[in-house]
Amino acid sequence: MIVNTSAKRIKELVSAQRAHFRTHATRDMEYRLRMLTKLRNAIKRFEGELADALYADLHKSYEEAYLTEFSIVYAEIDAFLKNLKRWAAPSHKSSPLKLFPSRSMVLTEPLGCALIIAPWNYPVQLLLNPLVGAIAAGCCAVLKPSPYTPRVAAVLERLIYENFDEEYIAIVQGNRDVNTALLAERYDIIFFTGSPALGRVVMRAAAENLTPVVLELGGKSPVVVDRSADVELAAKRVAWGKSLNAGQTCIAPDYLLIHKDVKARFVEAYRKALGELHGDDAKLSKHYVRLVSDAAYERVAAYLKDGDVVCGGATDAAQRYIEPTLLDNVAADSAVMRDEIFGPVLPMITIESVDEAVEFILDREKPLALYAFAEECVARSIFDRTSSGGGCINDTIMHVANEHLPFGGVGNSGMGRYHGRDSLYAFSHRRAVVTTPTWMDMPVRYMPYRLFSWVKRLL
Repeated sequence: MIVNTSAKRIKELVSAQRAHFRTHATRDMEYRLRMLTKLRNAIKRFEGELADALYADLHKSYEEAYLTEFSIVYAEIDAFLKNLKRWAAPSHKSSPLKLFPSRSMVLTEPLGCALIIAPWNYPVQLLLNPLVGAIAAGCCAVLKPSPYTPRVAAVLERLIYENFDEEYIAIVQGNRDVNTALLAERYDIIFFTGSPALGRVVMRAAAENLTPVVLELGGKSPVVVDRSADVELAAKRVAWGKSLNAGQTCIAPDYLLIHKDVKARFVEAYRKALGELHGDDAKLSKHYVRLVSDAAYERVAAYLKDGDVVCGGATDAAQRYIEPTLLDNVAADSAVMRDEIFGPVLPMITIESVDEAVEFILDREKPLALYAFAEECVARSIFDRTSSGGGCINDTIMHVANEHLPFGGVGNSGMGRYHGRDSLYAFSHRRAVVTTPTWMDMPVRYMPYRLFSWVKRLL
């Protein structure tokens, strides 16, 4: 049972972290590396309990939990253990002749006290992966897991409090009232993962203190399947990406723009791919996740009325189960095409050309991900004419699995990026410093600007 952390307690934690940050203890490079190692060891010790909690809250199998939660955090930590000293070292820059004899550099320094608010769909990864960046940068952090996965939140609380002092890393629990109390405090960086609607709430609160934000949001990520695509492989990879976590993924394929010449083949291949992934009845598969809540189930199930079911469509309210479903004859202005689906329902829009697909995408908000299945030159032409946070050519989801690539949104799908070096920069200030020696003092810089005509030629 999750108990709301009081506003008074939140205020005390933030105050304690501000005081601790001012001791400069968290800035020490060896300290940061020790804390990253400590976090990795703690996750490893709690991995079994977290996996059990993920299954209890979401029906997420250990295999899927490891692939989509633990392995991503481990890879992020390992990248920092290997590269942090180099990434965080002062970066020397060239100085123009007009600054002679000065030297220039960029220092990477921690922003300070970070607030990290995580969602429920990947409750381990999306809380701890940003924390890796905060630790690596030398920040303190207040963590807020989602109350919609209460068993996971309870295990995460134990993991944090058994391994870290709360003046350094603290965790608070509760509903949106707790979020309101959290956002009333002042931080040096807010990292939020969630919906665009809640992202606006966070940004408004941050604006009161001119606090920088990283907003990892979502939106409707399109999949384009051109007639030049390998249709069977496209169907298999879309089916996997859409049914992963039962579609409750911010970069899940949200709708399909399918060329009319390959539509029938795709539907048949999609049906076959789902059978290979989940068996004849996905409800019996230990790897098929359930919807997180009754409200989520009712919302997603209602989308089944917005088109003709050509594949799937079975539901079970008692288990919050919705079979992976393909919808045809969907109106462009229907609810399933307006809302981010966040479930295993995939609506299809028939297109006659790639140009038509591009126009359809441009008429809507910029998505978090874009997927194009086509000959590479055709797919690249789609990317050249559109904008998205990230994406894949002839695949889905996999760009998030590369810790060397930045991950983030654009426009309505978010701002800021993280993973790898970008995680360090997300929680850091890149500080420009010019060092000027005292053994020479160029007189031309001072009033009354003698020899100005000569100086002007240098500028």
